[in-house]
Amino acid sequence: MVRNYADGPIDPAVLTRVASAALRGPSAGHSQGIAVVVVTDAHRREAIGEMAGESKYVEAGFDPWISRAPAHIIVAVSEKIYHDRYSEPDKVDKSGDEIDWPVPYWWIDAGAAMMAVLLAAVDEGLAAGFLGVHSISALKDLLQFPEHFEPIGVITVGSPAPDRRSGSLDRGRRPLPETLHFEAYSAP
Repeated sequence: MVRNYADGPIDPAVLTRVASAALRGPSAGHSQGIAVVVVTDAHRREAIGEMAGESKYVEAGFDPWISRAPAHIIVAVSEKIYHDRYSEPDKVDKSGDEIDWPVPYWWIDAGAAMMAVLLAAVDEGLAAGFLGVHSISALKDLLQFPEHFEPIGVITVGSPAPDRRSGSLDRGRRPLPETLHFEAYSAP
């Protein structure tokens, strides 16, 4: 995750490849409920930075990485599209009803789409960072998403610049034996 970017635009073809990676990820029932908005306009990037509390980062000594990033990629998901898909004949259960969702797979697909964008940026020689915004409704309004889509956050993309790392990284990673298990969680 990068929190500072060099000035300069991203080649539109490269940006298209990075953003479209979100649309090639897994999709429960091939529902394809992901939508992506790419923002390169400086005024919109600044507005998104305000929604995300960028001024607090700057006050803490960090660079204005949100508004400075030459591109923002916003991944959104529509729960409605998943319900519509799982109401189709090949997806209903034996009684003709929509399945009982064991987990909300639309959020899982949205996370996979976000990760695909992060990896695609790196594959293109760029850097990226994911952030949440404090007002999803304001982000939806700014970017004119349809009512049934929910943005999951913002991915900043650009060429990396020297970066002051977050203090959170000082925590390090949890030891592998605490987090990686084979066969069962309790297996030694």
